[in-house]
Amino acid sequence: MKSKDIKILLVDDEPDVIEIIRYNLDKEGYTLMTASDGKEALKKVKKDVPHLVIMDVMMPKMDGIEACEQMRSDSRLNDTIIMFLTARGEDYSYVAAFDAGADDYVTKPIKPKVIVSKVKALLRRLKKEDQIQDKIKIGKLVIDREQYEVTQAGKSFSLPRKEFELLYLLASKPDKVVKRSKIMEIVWGSEVVVGDRTIDVHIRKLREKVGDKYFKTVKGVGYKFVQPSK
Repeated sequence: MKSKDIKILLVDDEPDVIEIIRYNLDKEGYTLMTASDGKEALKKVKKDVPHLVIMDVMMPKMDGIEACEQMRSDSRLNDTIIMFLTARGEDYSYVAAFDAGADDYVTKPIKPKVIVSKVKALLRRLKKEDQIQDKIKIGKLVIDREQYEVTQAGKSFSLPRKEFELLYLLASKPDKVVKRSKIMEIVWGSEVVVGDRTIDVHIRKLREKVGDKYFKTVKGVGYKFVQPSK
């Protein structure tokens, strides 16, 4: 996919921030859209689905967390990557963002070159995902990579993007320990910095939705997807 074919939506109520990001990403040849708050962002994505959304947390009319949650409830945006770029560095904001379905969380201030590097790292996932179309069946659990859908005992439900990717990764290696470093590399990208708590939050959500019995924590190493006994 060429840079000009990649659509990026910038969402921030500070015109200066928008202008700086736009200037640096425009040089890379991306197609850019802008919005000044969460409500405007939702209107934009309904008309034109972006490949990547870069969004602030604190904004008027609708904040970034709520906007992210609504975006993740729209199946058309299953493949859209959402990155928060915000001055909010508190742990609860960080956790709330990932709970809402964010793919990355970056705190300001940040150098423009680093933003460009992160964007490139996030967008590289699109190329990898284009090559993966598979369906995993384990007991009564079916994970459909092509449809981004999980079916358990005949009941279908959707998961936020990162939760799905984490589930798919672990389920693709049943009864094998997947190291934290490998999880970070495959699910979040080797150039995207995330902490251990990010993985833990997503595992906790998967335990709640899919079932605690499927996930085993190997302390100090990583996680294992446990196949149900016959």
